[in-house]
Amino acid sequence: MSHSTADLCDKYSQHPHFQIAEPAFKHFGKNQQFCGQISTLKVFEDNVLIREMLEEKVENRVLVVDGGGSHRCALLGDDLATLACNNGWQGVIIYGCIRDSKAINQLDIGIRALDTHPLKSHKRGIGEKDALITFAGINFKKNHYLYADEDGIIVSETLLS
Repeated sequence: MSHSTADLCDKYSQHPHFQIAEPAFKHFGKNQQFCGQISTLKVFEDNVLIREMLEEKVENRVLVVDGGGSHRCALLGDDLATLACNNGWQGVIIYGCIRDSKAINQLDIGIRALDTHPLKSHKRGIGEKDALITFAGINFKKNHYLYADEDGIIVSETLLS
């Protein structure tokens, strides 16, 4: 990422398709800075579709998961985070919890989540791929661009430079 989110805000915050996330997320993984085009999932306490998405080989993509803000189980652990790293994902944003944070913090990926929880999720395969999802004051759409660093998360309809 060539510019910080603060610099991008200074330059583009008046742009009509520029959004800034509310500061609700904790940082995990080695990469504090990451960016890429968005893929979306909407699930609730079920991570089967997350695994399916992270099994895809990608370039410069970020998976954004609306987990309903649940604090009752984790949607991502070290196995799925490793899968994401191996398949080219730049980062994962989870509106929910993760587990195995110590192991995840050793991986070359950026993860944002609300918190940690030791319990794994259900395995039903229920959810929605590529849907418009909304949380933290942002509408996340497939193929929009996400930029994250130590200061926050921003989303733009177009690539920013």
